[in-house]
Amino acid sequence: MAIKKKKEQKKKPNVKKTKKDIQSFKKDVETDNHKISVEELLDRLKTDRNMGLSHLEAKLRLELYGANVLTPTPPTPKWIVFLKIMFGGFAILLWVGSGLCLIGYLIQLYTQRDPPDDNLYLGLALAVLVILTGLFTYFQVHKSSSIMDSFKNLVPQYATVLREGEINTVTTEDIVKGDIVEVKFGDRVPADIRILEAHGLKVDNSSLTGESEPQVRSAEYTHENPLETRNLAFFSTNVLEGTCRGVVIATGDNTVMGRIANLAAGLDDVQSPISREIQLFIRFITIFAVILGLSFFVIALMLGYSFIDAVVFLIGIIVANVPEGLLVTVTVCLTLTAKRMASKNCLVKNLEAVETLGSTSTICSDKTGTLTQNRMTVAHLWFDQAIVESDTTESFQGSIFNTQDVSFSALLLCAALCNSAEFKGGQDSIPVFKKEVNGNASEAALLKFAETVYGGVGQIRLKHAKLTEIPFNSTEKYQVSVHEYNYGDGYFIIEMKGAPERILDRCKTILIRGEVVELNPTLITEFEEAYLDMGGMGERVLGFAELKLPKNQFPITYEFNTEPPNFPLHGLCFLGLISLIDPPRAAVPDAVAKCRSAGVRVIMVTGDHPITAKAIARSVGIITKPTAEDIAKERGVSIQEVDPREATAIVVHGGELREMNAEDLDAVIYYHNEIVFARTSPQQKLIIVEACQRRGEIVAVTGDGVNDSPALKRADIGVAMGISGSDVSKQAADMILLDDNFASIVVGIEEGRIIFDNLKKSIAYTLTSNLPEIMPFLCFVVFDIPLALGTIAILCIDIGTDMLPAISLAYEKAESDIMSRIPRDPFEDRLVNKKLIFMAYLQIGVIQTVASFFTFFAILAEHGFMPLDIIGIRNKWDSKDNENLLDSYNQEWTYRERKVLEYTACTGFFATIVVTQIFDLFICKTRRNSIFQQGMGNHVLNFALVVEIIIACLLCYVPVFEKTLRMYAVKFIWWIYGVPFGLLIFLFDEGRRFLIRRTPGGWVEQETYY
Repeated sequence: MAIKKKKEQKKKPNVKKTKKDIQSFKKDVETDNHKISVEELLDRLKTDRNMGLSHLEAKLRLELYGANVLTPTPPTPKWIVFLKIMFGGFAILLWVGSGLCLIGYLIQLYTQRDPPDDNLYLGLALAVLVILTGLFTYFQVHKSSSIMDSFKNLVPQYATVLREGEINTVTTEDIVKGDIVEVKFGDRVPADIRILEAHGLKVDNSSLTGESEPQVRSAEYTHENPLETRNLAFFSTNVLEGTCRGVVIATGDNTVMGRIANLAAGLDDVQSPISREIQLFIRFITIFAVILGLSFFVIALMLGYSFIDAVVFLIGIIVANVPEGLLVTVTVCLTLTAKRMASKNCLVKNLEAVETLGSTSTICSDKTGTLTQNRMTVAHLWFDQAIVESDTTESFQGSIFNTQDVSFSALLLCAALCNSAEFKGGQDSIPVFKKEVNGNASEAALLKFAETVYGGVGQIRLKHAKLTEIPFNSTEKYQVSVHEYNYGDGYFIIEMKGAPERILDRCKTILIRGEVVELNPTLITEFEEAYLDMGGMGERVLGFAELKLPKNQFPITYEFNTEPPNFPLHGLCFLGLISLIDPPRAAVPDAVAKCRSAGVRVIMVTGDHPITAKAIARSVGIITKPTAEDIAKERGVSIQEVDPREATAIVVHGGELREMNAEDLDAVIYYHNEIVFARTSPQQKLIIVEACQRRGEIVAVTGDGVNDSPALKRADIGVAMGISGSDVSKQAADMILLDDNFASIVVGIEEGRIIFDNLKKSIAYTLTSNLPEIMPFLCFVVFDIPLALGTIAILCIDIGTDMLPAISLAYEKAESDIMSRIPRDPFEDRLVNKKLIFMAYLQIGVIQTVASFFTFFAILAEHGFMPLDIIGIRNKWDSKDNENLLDSYNQEWTYRERKVLEYTACTGFFATIVVTQIFDLFICKTRRNSIFQQGMGNHVLNFALVVEIIIACLLCYVPVFEKTLRMYAVKFIWWIYGVPFGLLIFLFDEGRRFLIRRTPGGWVEQETYY
C-alpha cells in the first residue's frame, strides 16, 4: 500500500508543469553524485557494483519512480491550431464585420418593404474572404511544435545491465536508479551514469554542451561542475570510443537531457512583434469605428431618425471602417517574403518570423558551425624556430609548402603516419576539404592537410606501413606508432604526437633546418613562447616527435609489442608544433560588420573554451576592443586594479555566470557592447536570452544542438541550422538556415526590415481609401443626401482594385538607408502609428474624399440636380411612391430614373477613388526618397496598376454588373475629374518628402514621417 501511495504521489507532478517547475529546470544541475566516493554513492543508491540490483528490486523501483522516458507534453490539437488562425488577430475583425452586415440585413429584412441585398452580399463576401485566408495561412504555418517527439528519437532502445550478477539486455524504459550498466563504442548512454571503470572511453557531448571535441570519460572526479567532470556520462550522448561500467544516478525527466526537454517544452511561445503590431492596429480600428459609429448613431437619433434606421447606420459606419483587403495583403506579403528568403537559404517556418528578424536588435549566436565552418583545420605550424601560417580557407593549396624542406617534411610525415583517421571509400571526385573521414576532428584535420600537401597520403602510408600503435590516452596524453622506414642505418621509425609539453619531456634533441640539435634552455624557452602564442590564438596545439631506430638494435625481423612497449618512448627528436582551429566562415566577418552598421549587437554564446571563443570572436569582429584582461596585461597590473567599466568588451565564463544574480547579468549586458559567453550550459543560454529581453531587446538566437533548444524557443526568433542542426533545435526554431551560414541571417534582417517598411506602405495605401468610403455614410446621415458609395462598391475597391497594388508594394526595393539605420524601437516605431493614420486619413484621404464628392456632385449637376438642392432630398429621392421628383431645372424624374442616375454618380465616385489611388500608389512606393530616385523598377507594381485599371473598367462597362453590382457606365470625362486631385496628391507628397530630406530631424519629419 505504501508503495502504491508513493507511486501516485510521484506521478502527480507530471500531469501539469507549473511555472515553478519551469523555474527549477532553469537552474543548473546541482548534485554531489560525482563528488562523493563510489562506496558512499553505491550505499546511497542501495546497489552492488558486482551484483547490481535484484530483479524484484528493479521492478519495485520501476513502479516507484516510473519508466526511464521523457514525459511528452500533449500536442495542441490541429483543430485548435486551425481555430486560432481562423479567429485570431486580424480575422476576428472581419468576422465581426461579417456578423454586423448580416445583422444589418436581417433588421432591414423585417423593417423595410424591399430591403437592399448589399449587407447580405458584403457579409457573405467577408466570411468567404476570411475563411480562404485562414486556410491559406493554416497550410503555410502547419508545422506542429512537437518538440518532445524529436527528443524521443534521441533515446536509445536497449541497454546492457547487471542484475543479480548476470548481464541482461533490457529496454531503456526499464532501467532504474541504481542499475549497473555497461556501454561500449557506438552505444548511446541509456541514463545519467556515474562511471565506475572505463577503458579509453570518449563521448560526444556536443548535443548537450556545444563542445565539439570528443570528451574523455574516466572514473576520477575532475570538476565541481557535473557537466565538466569526467566521471559522469549523460543520457542520450553518443559513445565514440572505448567501454565503461557505471551506476545509474538519474532516469527519465530527472536526467540532464530530461531537464532540457522539459525546459524547452514548458516555455510559452513568445508573441512576435508583427502580431503585437496587428493587435494594436485592430484595437485602434475597432475603437475608432465604434466611437465614430456611436457618435453618428446619437446624431441620427437627434436628427429624428427611427431607432432601427439609426442601428443600420451604426452598422454601416462600423463596417465601412473595416479594411477588408488588409488581412489578405499582410498574409500574402509575408508569404512572398518567406519564399524570397527561402531562395536565399533562410527557411521560415512561421510567417510572422519574417518580420521579427528585421526588428532584431541582438543576436545570440552559437560558435561551432554557425560562425565557424565546423571542421578542424591546420592554422599554424612551428618548425625551424618560426611560426608559419597555413591557409584555413577551403581554397587551400598545398603548393605553398615545400616538401623538400627537411624539417617540414619530417613534421608532415609524422602528422600523416601517427594518425588513426582514414578517408571513407568512394570519394575520389570530392574535394579534399569535403571528404568524410573516419576518426576524430583533430586527426581528420591533419589527414586532410597531409593529403593536400602530398597530393595523396595513401601512397605515403603504403610506403611506411604501420607495425604497431599505442592509442592516445588521457593519462599519458600522447599517441605513438611504429612504421617501416628504410633510411640506410635502420628499417623503422617511431612517430609520436600529443600534448606539446608531454612530447617535449620525452625528447632530448630537436630538428632545426635539417640538423638534429641538442635541446637547451634557450630552445625550450622558444618552444614555450611559440606554444603560448599559438594557444593564445584559441588554437588546439599538438607536439610532434620522431625517433629513427638503428638496425643493430632493431633488425628487419624485430617484432614490436605494446604491452609493455619493447621500443623507446624517451630520447626522441622534437619536430615542431601544429595548431588546429575550427576557422570562421569566410562571409562571417563581413556579416558581423553589417550587423554593427545596422545597429544589431552580436553576442557569442558557446560551450567552448574561453580562449578559443575569444580568438574566434576577435577574428570575426564580435570583439574589437580590449577586455579587462587585455588592459591589465598591457599595463602590467593585476586584473583587480582595472575598473571593469573601462573595458567595453568582456568574456564571461559559465562558472562566473553561475555566481551572478539577475542584476549582475543585466549590468554585464548593459555596460558592455561586445560580449562572449563561454563554457555555458543550456540553462545559462536561456537566462542570457531572457536578460536581453528584459532590456526590451528583440532577440534572435542561433543554435544547432539539443542544448540550444530552450533558448531557441524563448527567443523572439529562433534560428536553427539546416545541415548540422538536430531535429530538436529545428522544431524549437522559427527559421532554419539551410546553409548553416551566419551571413544568411544578415540577408534575413535586411528582408525583415524591407517587409516592415513595405507593410507600412501597403497599410498606408489601403487606409487612404477608408475616408472616402466612410464619408458617404456620414453625409447620408447628416446632410440627408443620396448614398454616394454603396457597401458593394466598397467591397469592389477593398478586395478588387486595391488588393493587387497593395500586395505589389511587398516587391518594392529597399530605400538606400535600410541597413545603416538602428533597429526599430518596438515601443515607438509602430507598424501603424499616429503619423501614418494622420497621413492616410487627414491628408491624402481628405484630398481623395473631396475629389470623389466633386465627381459625384458634378455628375448629378450635369443631369439637373445642383449640390445645394441635393441636401435634405433623401426621403423624397428614395421614395418608390414619388414618380415625379423635380430637379433644379424643374424636370420630372421617376424613381427608376433617379436610381440609375444615383448608381451612375456612385460609379463616378468609385472611378475617382481608383484614379486617386493610382497616384496614392506612386507616393506610397517610398517614405523618404523621391519617386524619381526610387524609380519604377518594381515591375509587379507596374503590372498591378494595369490590372487595377482593367478591373475598374470591367466593373464600369460590363453590362452584367449593372444588375449585380449596380455599376453603370461612366463617360470618359468623368474619369478625368479625379486627375487634378491625383496630381495634387503626388506634388503634395513629393514636397513633404523633399522637406524631410532637406531638414533631417526637422518638424516635417517629426510630424509626418510614418
